[in-house]
Amino acid sequence: MSVVLDASSTLAWYFEDEVTPGADALMERVGREGAVVPTIWRYEVANGFQTAVRRKRIEPAYRDASLADLRLMPIELDRAGDDEVWHAMLNLADRFGLTLYDAAYLELAHRRGQPLATGDRALAAAARSLSVELVDPLS
Repeated sequence: MSVVLDASSTLAWYFEDEVTPGADALMERVGREGAVVPTIWRYEVANGFQTAVRRKRIEPAYRDASLADLRLMPIELDRAGDDEVWHAMLNLADRFGLTLYDAAYLELAHRRGQPLATGDRALAAAARSLSVELVDPLS
């Protein structure tokens, strides 16, 4: 696996006004080398698409096709959820003022020693504090 992928980085691939050269490069990298995500990623990505449908930004058919496309990508779900991981997520959320969702991505990247793909500034700052390599999809 090449990178820990967060939901915002993933969604940028599917919204024309959010696509950047960095997002395109990240999508190609994930297609070639794979990615790993915490289980919360599925819910966050689906929620992002659902919110876009409610706001009439996309049609339900586009949402469904995009989710089908993501299922074909080499994205591994990290199913770790034991007490140690939960405790680590809570500590990271407290330490850096993150949501537990963002702390899940940070914990996974830190535990696996893999780069973190995120455009979220607070999450990126926390990752830098832990010497986690970053991939910026917004560049």
